[in-house]
Amino acid sequence: MNRYHIRPLEAADSLDELTSMLHRAFGRLGRMGLDCTSVDQSLELTARRARRGECFVAVADGRIVGTMTLEPPARASPCPWYRRHEVASLHQLAVDPSHQGLDFGKALLASAERWARKRGYSELALDTPVDAAHLIGFYRSRGFRLVGEFQKPGKHYRSAIMGKTLSGVTRRPSMWYSPHRAGWLGAMAKA
Repeated sequence: MNRYHIRPLEAADSLDELTSMLHRAFGRLGRMGLDCTSVDQSLELTARRARRGECFVAVADGRIVGTMTLEPPARASPCPWYRRHEVASLHQLAVDPSHQGLDFGKALLASAERWARKRGYSELALDTPVDAAHLIGFYRSRGFRLVGEFQKPGKHYRSAIMGKTLSGVTRRPSMWYSPHRAGWLGAMAKA
C-alpha cells in the first residue's frame, strides 16, 4: 500500500483538489442516479461543509486521496440521530477511486472512531444512500448497524443512518445531568 498519513485539513491545502477528489469518489453514486451533494458540489460548498466540523484528509504522495468531516451533535440537523448528545457524526467520507480497495476507507473510519472516543462520544454515526448496497456492506463490515432511515431535504433518495457503538469510552455527562443540577432538582422537588 502507498505511504500515507491522515491529518487535519490545512489552510494551505487546495480546496480545488479536495472538491475534485470528492467528485471522483462520489462519481459512482452519481452514475447510479443518486444526487448526493458531493457528486457535484461547488468549491464554496466544500469549504462550508468542511467548516461545519473538523475536516481531515488522507494524503499520499503529496496528493489528497481521502477525506472526512467529523461533527459533534447538531440540534438543527434534519436527521434526529445526529441530534443525540452521545453521537458524533461523520460526513463527506470519500476515497479517490485510484486508492479505493487499499484500506484508506478503513483507516479513515478508525481515525474517526479515535476522534469520537477522545471527545467522549459513545456512538459514531453516518448516512449513505439506501440504494448504495456496496457502501452499506462496507460499513457493516466495520461494525456499523442500521439505526434508521430519513429523507434529506431536497434529495431524491432515502438515506440509511448507520451507527457504531464505541467501546472504551468514558461517557460524557448528559447536558441534563450534573451534580449541581441534580441538587437543584432535588431541592425543587422538596419545595
